[in-house]
This record gives sequence, structure tokens and C-alpha cells, in this order.
Amino acid sequence: MIPQLIAEFESLIRRDPARRGLIGSEEAFGPLCRGHLARAASELANAASHVAIVTGFFVPHGCPPAAETDGPPGALLLAAALKATGIRATVITDTNCAPAVMAAADATGVSRTDVLVAPLGDCGWIDAFFSSDIGKSLTHLIAIERVGPSHTPQSLQTQPGGSADLPALFLEQVPVDSHNRCHNMRGDVIDNYCAELHRLFDEGRERYPNLKTIGIGDGANEIGMGSIPWEDLVRRLPGDHAVRIPCRVATDWTIVAGTSNWGGYALAAATLLLRGRADFLQPWDADHELQVIEHMVANGPAVDGVTGRQEPTVDGLPFPTYIQPWEGIRRALGFEK
Repeated sequence: MIPQLIAEFESLIRRDPARRGLIGSEEAFGPLCRGHLARAASELANAASHVAIVTGFFVPHGCPPAAETDGPPGALLLAAALKATGIRATVITDTNCAPAVMAAADATGVSRTDVLVAPLGDCGWIDAFFSSDIGKSLTHLIAIERVGPSHTPQSLQTQPGGSADLPALFLEQVPVDSHNRCHNMRGDVIDNYCAELHRLFDEGRERYPNLKTIGIGDGANEIGMGSIPWEDLVRRLPGDHAVRIPCRVATDWTIVAGTSNWGGYALAAATLLLRGRADFLQPWDADHELQVIEHMVANGPAVDGVTGRQEPTVDGLPFPTYIQPWEGIRRALGFEK
């Protein structure tokens, strides 16, 4: 029964009303990372003792410039869910995204002391984190809607099944100043607005070989999307700038969803189900999630990542459309009629 429910969760989050391209292209090009939700949830339920969740995607062109509403709600619900089952959870963001993430923490009841904020620029924060008691105790790293750097000819060579002429094709199509850079969905480089939190994933496994990683994203520029071949992502994305967008950072499991919050919600529900604590989600209905997003927008502030406006929407979706997958998950758990 539980495997079927988790498979239903995955189906519910694999829709593309915002037309991001990855889910919407599955009928033409095949599914992406099918089954990774179940595997990631099983890993957390059976092996996690301390999880760090990295989130926050800054929108420089927002009005005002701020973190987007996709990411923190899913990350904070997941953190609360893990803590409810006895798993330690630490949320990590950066200076620019901290106001929105802290507001989401307040709205979900997660203590601000469980949120770490990395400064912009290389200030030795990553090294200090891994040397700290928190960093040393990590068993799992999760990224939810967190931008990561794009590919290079060298990173393409590490992809399984890549052709020998792929690096040359990449060089023809992608300008050098777009290599190993963080891009938004417009194809703009946003490195100056982001702390290098992708280094947690780049360097974490080198320091701690048993560390497991999970990535959740919806647009190909997020940490975790390096698990999918660059050329496969490019053909699924709209626009000429698609060649610049895909992130090179791979994770052990990658959850692809129509919005990243949905991936965080589904991972929380699946992990709670496996740990026998699905009852924790009873109060987390649609009204609760709307309150979380409204609180982020008003008190962060936060903006919609697509429209750039300070409004309680996610990826340009009206709330009744956005919340449908979560309502479906709750119905599957018996919480909704």
C-alpha cells in the first residue's frame, strides 16, 4: 500500500501548468528520474539522522529584488516533517534569501536557530561549516530550488553515455563566459547574487564519502540536475538560452516536479508515511500553505519567481492551481474528501 501511495504522490507532482518544460516534455522525450522520490524517501526514512536542506533562489529583477516563493515553503515543511520523526534538520540559505527563508520558518514553526545563513562571496564559510559539529554530523544534503553552476566541457565528460563530440558541440553553442556560472531561467548570470552553496555538494562527498545527496528542481538550473544529461535537458527547455541553463551538480537522487515546492511536499509526505507519522500533516492544509506563502511575501519579502511581483503566487500560478498537487497528496493520505 505504501509504495502505491508514494507512486501516486510522484504522479501528482509531475504536471507542468507553469510550462517549465521538463515535465511537459515527458510525453515526447520520456520520464525524468522516475522513482527517485520513493528511493529518496526510503533513504531518509531508514538512514537519516541529520539532514541539511539548502534553499533560496534570489530574483534580482524582482520588484523588489528578493527570494522567490518557490523553495522555502517546501524546504521548511520538509524540515518540520523530519524533526517530527526525530531526524535533526538544518536549513541553509544565503544572505540575500535569508529574509524570505526566515519568514517561512516563522510561518511553519521551525526555529530560526535551525536556519544557517551563508554570506555572499568566498569567506571561508563552507570550510568552517564542514569543520563544525553540524557539518561533521550530516548524513544527508538536500537542495530544494537552489541554483547551481552550469556545465563546462570537463563536466560533460563525466556524464554517463555522453558522446565523444559532446564537449565540442557544447563549446560551439555556449559562450565561455557562461561556463560554470549560475543562471536564472532567463539565461542571465546571477553569480553575484548567490553564495556558493553548491560547494556543499561538490565538496561534501569528498570530505565525507558516506554523505548522501538529494536534489529537487523544476527548471534544470537547480542543484541535482547534473544527474540528467545536458543535451537531454536542453532539448526539453524553451528558448535559445536553454544551452546555458542546465546545472552540472548531480545528486544521488533527483526529484523533478512542476514546481520545486511540490517536490519538497511529496518528499515530506513520503518520508512521514514510511516513518509511520503521516498524521503530522493533518493541520498542513491548503489554508495553512497559503498563510505560509502570504507571510513570506509580506515579511520577507518574497516574490513570484516568474512574474517578479511581491504576491502570494508560485511560478506564476494562481494559488488554486498551485495547491492542487498538495491537496491530492492529502486526499491520498485520507485528510481531504
